[in-house]
Amino acid sequence: MLSEKAGLFSNLSAEEKRRLLERMLREKDKKREKDSTTLESAFEFPPEYAGYRKKLETTGEEGVGDLFYRSFEGVNTRHALIDGVKAINFCSYNYLDLSGDERVGAAAKAAIETDGTSVSASRLVSGERPVHAALESALARWIGVDAALAFVGGYGTNEDVIGHLMGAGDLILYDSLIHASVQQGARLSGATVIPFPHNNPQALESILQRRRAQARHALIVVEGVYSMDGDIPDLPALVEIKQRHQALLMVDEAHSMGVIGATGKGLSQYAGVPPRSVDLWMGTLSKTFASCGGYIAGSQDMVSYLRHTAPGFVFSVGLAPPLAAAALAALQILEEQPQRVAVLHARALLFHTLARTAGLDVGVASPESAIVPIMVGESEKAARLSRALLKKGVLALPIGFPAVPENKARLRFFLSSAHTEEDIRSAVKALAAESAA
Repeated sequence: MLSEKAGLFSNLSAEEKRRLLERMLREKDKKREKDSTTLESAFEFPPEYAGYRKKLETTGEEGVGDLFYRSFEGVNTRHALIDGVKAINFCSYNYLDLSGDERVGAAAKAAIETDGTSVSASRLVSGERPVHAALESALARWIGVDAALAFVGGYGTNEDVIGHLMGAGDLILYDSLIHASVQQGARLSGATVIPFPHNNPQALESILQRRRAQARHALIVVEGVYSMDGDIPDLPALVEIKQRHQALLMVDEAHSMGVIGATGKGLSQYAGVPPRSVDLWMGTLSKTFASCGGYIAGSQDMVSYLRHTAPGFVFSVGLAPPLAAAALAALQILEEQPQRVAVLHARALLFHTLARTAGLDVGVASPESAIVPIMVGESEKAARLSRALLKKGVLALPIGFPAVPENKARLRFFLSSAHTEEDIRSAVKALAAESAA
């Protein structure tokens, strides 16, 4: 067969061979285009994605590509280094300046020497290490409950625990401004999901009065400090409601642990409510605890159930030893040095006081939280203000539509115990000047 085809080609002139080769290449290109089209049609991107992508990848007035996904240098603490330029950093969740602390780093390095960079298995099999139990015991003791369980990611903790605990026939009620991870977990559960108006216990109770009787289980989910607005829920009222309606109460303490309460023990300490009044305390290890991961804390029965059955724990690799050791060391420092929390409280109060005095709108933010939104209005205006501040050495990024309604765009300032009074005074001064420009 090959010899016959070779014979055919040998009878062609040079020009005929050239034309034949060009035709074959054109046909090959058409086939490649067809294959590519078939592949792309296998997934259709949402119609709104094109505009969203353009906004994130375009710079200047048409987009915010110059503000997000930028590469920073060094530890994410009081100052940010961007392309060699230093700015006062208000975009870090390093609330107590423990990421970068030598003792935390030393603990992580020691764990690598002892247990390696990964446990290389689920904890069910051969991934369990002493540092896991030490971290979970310390978290439970600190929070004031029976037990805790560490997961490899904060987002996944909410998604997995809610999606696993609740199911068809159950009812999930979460605050309308709850984090996306809670919303995703609720969707995956198959339960009936009803958001209630932000920080409105009366509206929550009204829904429970109408819907609780039809549900097998009910779960209420709130945040300890809301990351968009910096406000704090009414925990005593929520506990009364959950008890009246035999519901579970879950609190996401991503931005409240180590931040609110006299010594940073979070919402229960801040509100004066016994920790055991809440069924599920969730938190992250990536903020105050200077690591990466998430945790659930509560009763021994609840934590044991999740340890043995939650798919995101059972079927996942265990938390990496250096991450567990770093979080444990950060918690120990927090216990030994509560003055870090006192300094953070003072910096937060100073920022609030100066901002309000300057006529800036901080929305409903609590002066006890370390998150201060500066309400701007339009998304484009927020982006312009962020750029102007960066030119003055202040890093604070905008939050606009679709993350918040178009008329509620804002800049968010995340405060740290590492910030000095001068950092805050100069930042608010620049903010007030640029806002008035």
